[in-house]
Amino acid sequence: MRGSTKELKKEETSAESQDLRVLILYNDDHNTFEHVIECLIIVCGHTAEQAEQSAMITHYKGKCDVQEGSFEELKPMKDSLIDAGLSVVISE
Repeated sequence: MRGSTKELKKEETSAESQDLRVLILYNDDHNTFEHVIECLIIVCGHTAEQAEQSAMITHYKGKCDVQEGSFEELKPMKDSLIDAGLSVVISE
């Protein structure tokens, strides 16, 4: 059946997921784990455990997805993390 509620919800979910972006944290040689963890807790609302895991992944793999959302949601977080000296980008 065309235009069913189930079909409309699927289209809305698909449209929403297309607008989702990812805030990516990159490893650097000058920030301490403590600083990175503190920034992720304060700026991104991570728990201490989430922030520690993200910091470890970033250290060992070179980068880590730390937050997902719309560009409008992620932009202030990106700006705050950059102001704190971290290397972050919003994925396209």
